[in-house]
Amino acid sequence: MTVAALGIDAGSTTCKAVAVDADGHSVGWRLESALPRVEAQTDALLVALALELGAADGVPVVATGYGRKLVRAATRDVTEITCHARGVFADLGTGGTLVDIGGQDAKVIRIDERGRPVDFAMNDKCAAGTGRFLEYTADRLHVPLDDLGPRSLAAPRAEHISSTCTVFAESEIVSLIAQGADVDEILLGLHRSLVSRIVAMVRGVGLTPPLLLSGGVARNDAIRELLGRETGQPVRLPSAPQLMGAYGAALLALELTR
Repeated sequence: MTVAALGIDAGSTTCKAVAVDADGHSVGWRLESALPRVEAQTDALLVALALELGAADGVPVVATGYGRKLVRAATRDVTEITCHARGVFADLGTGGTLVDIGGQDAKVIRIDERGRPVDFAMNDKCAAGTGRFLEYTADRLHVPLDDLGPRSLAAPRAEHISSTCTVFAESEIVSLIAQGADVDEILLGLHRSLVSRIVAMVRGVGLTPPLLLSGGVARNDAIRELLGRETGQPVRLPSAPQLMGAYGAALLALELTR
């Protein structure tokens, strides 16, 4: 196994690195919670992955994500839009409309038949519609994060959550709890609120099937189910949804060797 290139996605909540061989196949990866010192963390993460896989010195590195310009080892940095599109296209072998929901932003990217982004929309100004929105909700309701999806889907009905702002949604949650509302029904309402915001972005960009989903929130069953219901399209996941940005970055780094 020979490492030909490395990609790193320095995200706002997690930091991911992927190594690929000369054929563009992933041969190793690492994922950590993001730390305040992006420079130090990305240096250490890349060194650890390279040592683990026996990568030679001088292997090209492409950085992407929130902290991409702080990755000192990067040969170049590339936007998340390009890297996510490239990674998902390589993994699934198809273009389409990609929804990527990260910790502090959400992206909708229309990808053509060659894996290139042709249009996109991005929400990076508000936590609503992101993983942070769900994490905050889980903490407020004292529900384990991994239980959010199953408990939402088990609810017989949804409480109406009108706010698309995390701060105002908290006020609604407090009010509903005080009124004796069922926690699972509150969770379903919050998931519907998040998905409605994402679907509005999808419609703005244009839905070109298939509908693809990546990012850490792709692990949430309720998001996948509700997104499919609201769009009328089955949702396809890549093999490692959280790693697609780093994988796409590694593929772009591989091109630097040719």
